[in-house]
Amino acid sequence: MSTSIYLDFEQPIETLENKLKKLEAEKNDSPEHHDEIRSVRKQLTDTMREIYSELSPWQTVEVARHQKRPQSADYLNLVFDEFVELHGDRKFGDDRALRTGFAKLDKHKVMFIGHFKGRDLKERSECYFGCANPEGYRKAIEKMELAEKYNLPVIAFIDTPGAYPGIGAEERGQAMAIADAMFAMSRLKTPIISVVIGEGGSGGALGIGVADRTAMLQHAYYSVISPEGCAGILWKSHEFKAKAAEALKFTSKYLPKFGIVDDVIEEPLGGAHRDHHQMAARLKMYLVKTVNELIAKPTDELVEGRYDKFRQMGMFLERELETTESEPAS
Repeated sequence: MSTSIYLDFEQPIETLENKLKKLEAEKNDSPEHHDEIRSVRKQLTDTMREIYSELSPWQTVEVARHQKRPQSADYLNLVFDEFVELHGDRKFGDDRALRTGFAKLDKHKVMFIGHFKGRDLKERSECYFGCANPEGYRKAIEKMELAEKYNLPVIAFIDTPGAYPGIGAEERGQAMAIADAMFAMSRLKTPIISVVIGEGGSGGALGIGVADRTAMLQHAYYSVISPEGCAGILWKSHEFKAKAAEALKFTSKYLPKFGIVDDVIEEPLGGAHRDHHQMAARLKMYLVKTVNELIAKPTDELVEGRYDKFRQMGMFLERELETTESEPAS
């Protein structure tokens, strides 16, 4: 993997890593030199652990968007043994931001559905930066129903800032396509696992997020809206994006408490972008374990549990209205 691109808050890490590289490049076999290398390594580990244990919500967003962070394409190579892509929605076209296909996970055959962002400008333009069109969600529905027919578990990787907001997408029924996908997932008679691997933005994420088990990586986020979008609505300026991120409480610190996310998968020290293979190994371990648990459940129990899980989400307070004799309650 190539050298990481450092985020603003990672400057102390960059300084120590550059110092360590310089020391390791020196041809010096003295005990003092080796002691200094060990000392810098320990200092680097301690600094990285301190910084990443105290990330602000906005810093978490920056990590989730890191251009070296592993994406669905990376995990397909590292987590799954085989992948055969299935194209098209049989109505309009083949959306490249949301891809589907048969995959092999350990001993299990599964249906994979995941957002693709792309690495370079050409790929990102082709994938609309991970923002799926209606045909993407209709393709996902088709393939999930195919998985149900052949009793294949569905594994969905969420990594999108939101559904594509273009005029054409709206004309082709973007909102309806997402609603149909959520409805189809709520009734699907096969296990569903959704994992937020990076960004989980708005309905674009929820369109493949109605699952028996919803997990997120430690430094991912899952939200009703992006921080910039929230800041633009509430404060009319993206300058308040950090304040919006704090208010949204969309990180792995909060979401399990709200019942939105079932499990949090720990990332390697310094984020998933620092060690793709270790992150993939942890993700694979979680997926295999969870698939084994879910396929052991009766189908009716699985669907009913999924329905109850989403019906119970959210909290509200009840308060009786105070009334007076001259002001009857309406």
